[in-house]
Amino acid sequence: MKNNIDTIKDFVTAWSRLDAKELVEYFTEDGIYHNMPIGPVAGKDKLLEFITVFLKDWAKTEWELINISESGNVVFTERVDRTQIGKKLVELPCCGIFEMQDGKISAWRDYFDMATYTRALE
Repeated sequence: MKNNIDTIKDFVTAWSRLDAKELVEYFTEDGIYHNMPIGPVAGKDKLLEFITVFLKDWAKTEWELINISESGNVVFTERVDRTQIGKKLVELPCCGIFEMQDGKISAWRDYFDMATYTRALE
């Protein structure tokens, strides 16, 4: 079994493939994804639906890990997510907190400035 940091590194890399089904497999059955500016999404079926919609306009994305650390079953990340949406590039600094259970993500919370995201799309 991989350690939690390696699992999250793989998860971050997996986003570049823009495959919602692959991404959802990183979560527990009742896993939660909470983009803090909006409400949480829980359960693999809802996560698949949410991530599929989220990715629909993305042409590509690369997430740069600036820092990653672990305390118990919690992995902390500082990232810059660079995403091409149509012809626009969004560079979004964010921090992600991952609660892990048996090698899977049981909860993921991302903290970022929504205005940075929406300004880039104007």
